[in-house]
Amino acid sequence: MHSEFININHKKIKNMSILSVTFHTTEDRIEEWDIYVENDLHQMVENLIDVEKYILSEVHSEMLNEGKNTNLFLLFDNDDVRDQFMESELVNLEERIAQKFGPEVMVFPTFLNPKKKRF
Repeated sequence: MHSEFININHKKIKNMSILSVTFHTTEDRIEEWDIYVENDLHQMVENLIDVEKYILSEVHSEMLNEGKNTNLFLLFDNDDVRDQFMESELVNLEERIAQKFGPEVMVFPTFLNPKKKRF
């Protein structure tokens, strides 16, 4: 039974699909964005059914002089689930953010297709 569990988990890791979504916020909306991330965005991500695991992070970079970046790193069971997320949930998320922040928060989704990995 224990070996079945290991095999099932190994299979999930082997087939997983990753999406990285970066949100760039202009300097004058950072305080409002931080509150939105803590409350609204975090709750929306928690309620996503198809997301296996996620990491919501502030991005610190010496290259970024203006504004602020936040990253949402999402793990899915496979590419199909990730694609479905892109077509529905991400669209909804982008629309909500655009309604509240307009062009002052830009959303940049990036597909990550692992070549090698170790977890």
